[in-house]
Amino acid sequence: MRILQLCHKPPFPPIDGGSKAMHNLTRGLLADGHSVKVLCIRTPKHPLDIDALPEAYTRATDIQGVFVDTSLNVVDAFTDLITADNYNISRFFSPDMDIALIRVLSERPFDVVLLESLFMTPYIATIRRYTEALVVLRSHNLEHVLQERIASGERNFIKRPYRRFLARQLKEYEMAVLDRVDGVAAISPADAAHFEAHGSRTPIATIPFGVDPAEHDRPLPGGRTVFFHLGSMDWEPNLEGVRWLVAEVWPRVIARHPEARLHLAGNRMPDDLLHLDLPGLQVKGRVKSAEQYIADRHVMVVPLHSGGGMRVKIIEGMAMGRCVISTTIGAEGIAVTDGQDILLADTAAAFARQMARALDEPGLVATIGANARATIVGHYSDARIIHDLVGFLRSLKRR
Repeated sequence: MRILQLCHKPPFPPIDGGSKAMHNLTRGLLADGHSVKVLCIRTPKHPLDIDALPEAYTRATDIQGVFVDTSLNVVDAFTDLITADNYNISRFFSPDMDIALIRVLSERPFDVVLLESLFMTPYIATIRRYTEALVVLRSHNLEHVLQERIASGERNFIKRPYRRFLARQLKEYEMAVLDRVDGVAAISPADAAHFEAHGSRTPIATIPFGVDPAEHDRPLPGGRTVFFHLGSMDWEPNLEGVRWLVAEVWPRVIARHPEARLHLAGNRMPDDLLHLDLPGLQVKGRVKSAEQYIADRHVMVVPLHSGGGMRVKIIEGMAMGRCVISTTIGAEGIAVTDGQDILLADTAAAFARQMARALDEPGLVATIGANARATIVGHYSDARIIHDLVGFLRSLKRR
């Protein structure tokens, strides 16, 4: 198949969950014999240096990036309030990107245009004008659910009503988009169920994040158990969860196990966390290799209380045979069983108990980790994901 992949940020290098989800799909489609053209938005936060990319990748994808300033602008946000546009979405539309898209669609034929996330849907009208290709939304998150959860936890009484307004507006937009695409590839069964509940006749399939298990076969390190969290701190749910972890959970663990150790790392780590002085706690910012950071430690903690979609880091950690302790929301969308291939807890006391279990019960960390890797091999390998996606794409008809 001839596929145009429209991305809201560069998929390469794959440095965060979103870019990894896009890159792994690109890689899998190419390996399966399909042609993929990548057209992406680049920003100051997510730059693209084509000269620094592997030659084989640039040749295979003919990757092209267009600069769009997606940074928050108070004036534009206020204007969208008046015009009823959704600022979360509209800030990703750019005339320059639209022109680049027209050129690409005019130069070559495509069978499928794959929209990576809701943020690329403002370009649907242009796509429909310039190609007969199928238009498929790959939904990374239910954005309105994410906003609803953030709004429910917002403590600022001024921001809370605005966040709730954005959530309602996003839900209306997200559901309306269903009738404008030929298919939806939802990243989790929960997301697919939300779309199906809308009553749209648009075909929907669950196409989760996948990995190559062979690339993630890393043995547990020796030494005492080390807990760790790895995630970008400019994503609000991560920041909210980590603050809860160090304030509410970690003191309970240390009270029972003074020797326990917790490592935190991630892009844009706030200064107050970097300088936090707590027993057994080590905090750093961006790490050179996320995979090596995981490989050098034992138990991944995912203290999320908001967010949506599917946590890529959990999939990677499980693929590496790491025991994961997560909230229910953190593990949402992943086919896991508490006590078998993951440990779940939603309150501070329960989360601390699960962490204590990892220290108290010899063999538990290794057993949960081994079962976790088996789950990934069976359900989340790239080959299986691509097979399901291609089958879904071939079943679609243009609306």
